[in-house]
Amino acid sequence: MSRSERSPLLLAGLLATAGVAHFAAPRSFDATVPRALPGSPRAWTYASGVAELALAAGVALPRTRKAAALATAAFFVGVFPANVKMAWDWRHRPTALKATAVGRLPLQAPLVMWARSVANGTEGQA
Repeated sequence: MSRSERSPLLLAGLLATAGVAHFAAPRSFDATVPRALPGSPRAWTYASGVAELALAAGVALPRTRKAAALATAAFFVGVFPANVKMAWDWRHRPTALKATAVGRLPLQAPLVMWARSVANGTEGQA
């Protein structure tokens, strides 16, 4: 299997893993939900998990890959405020945890670009 054939499946795997994690350990995700959002953090945690599982399924299937990958790129942009909140909330934690939270922020851009490349069918191409 070539790199371009593996890329969508790896992206789907990442999304599925994150989606399952939202249900397996929801408390850690609840803490990242911006307070400005209406409703309970747990509802947002579960909704995000459902969205990630649905996106994973869509990216895994060639017939729905393009639309799902574009939606995944938008999703990654949409969850960025939660990552910013986490970095802010963890600013007084031990250095390793603080670095992890801050280090996640610039990773959002490559995730968006990865999803777009899967949508365009250009993943793994130079």
